[in-house]
Amino acid sequence: MIRQLWAWMVLWPVLLGAQQESPRFREWSQQFMGFFNAGQYDSIYARFDDTMKSQLTAEATRSLLEGQVRGTSGSIVSMEFSKLRGEAHIYKTTFERATLDLLFSMDGSGQLNGFYIQPHTPVAAAPLLGRNQTPMALPLRGEWFVFWGGEDPALNYHMNSENQQYAYDLLKVAGGKSYAGDPLDNESYLAFGEPILAPCDGRIVLAIDGVPDNVPGDTNPVHLTGNTLVLETGAGEFIMLAHLQEGSLAVAKGDQVRKGQVLAACGNSGNSTEPHLHLQLQNVRDFHKATGARLYFDNLLVNGQPKQDYMPVKEDFIQNSN
Repeated sequence: MIRQLWAWMVLWPVLLGAQQESPRFREWSQQFMGFFNAGQYDSIYARFDDTMKSQLTAEATRSLLEGQVRGTSGSIVSMEFSKLRGEAHIYKTTFERATLDLLFSMDGSGQLNGFYIQPHTPVAAAPLLGRNQTPMALPLRGEWFVFWGGEDPALNYHMNSENQQYAYDLLKVAGGKSYAGDPLDNESYLAFGEPILAPCDGRIVLAIDGVPDNVPGDTNPVHLTGNTLVLETGAGEFIMLAHLQEGSLAVAKGDQVRKGQVLAACGNSGNSTEPHLHLQLQNVRDFHKATGARLYFDNLLVNGQPKQDYMPVKEDFIQNSN
């Protein structure tokens, strides 16, 4: 359940301008990096104009920058001017564990009247995929429920985002519910801690760990995929498994894995509201640069009936048939 953007505060003038960095924005970007890395969040807040301050308190600013940004992405390594949006400046900002776009808008006196954070999304240059050519197994044991799936946007909200189109969100359900017990405890959810398996032979090309699991109902909109594995097949396809349990990864980048091998455990990290597996096929390793593709499974039981080379849809109950 990945959402594409996080708009923390958006208040900027909509004007056109040349794609050239203004010296005052260049100076501010360097000041911002220094303040952020030193934990001087009050110095950042001091640059907000009155309207910004009416929308966000100093305490909330510290909490967001320290907890949601620095806590998941680390310190800033570099800030590079990317482009203009009106007169606002967008900087490709490389953190220790993520790359984000930061937008700043200033008034005539140099006060910030707009601040926006989103994942960095450059255009992919890799060829697109139609569907998987490598035979795939469901990377899960037992029966799972397709919460989002298919190619109809009404059945799969992922279709609205090119980099995650055709993706699946998979839950475990019993008696019409995905949990039993306290809904604010991840351990209550049937999916939490379930083993995540390799859907085919391949090589791990991305392994992210250390993102805390959310309290159910909360999200982490800065590190969208949370703890993540990406597996590259021999055919140059990339399978992403996201929202994994913190500390559960049993493999590392560069490892060769075999179909059915345990890779990690299902979790609730990243931009996820409850424990589940986000699964997708993409044309490149990096989710933010990717274009999603159709992912078919070789042999499934779908609502109790055998299916071969099947692409599940919303509300299917699915499991491997062999």
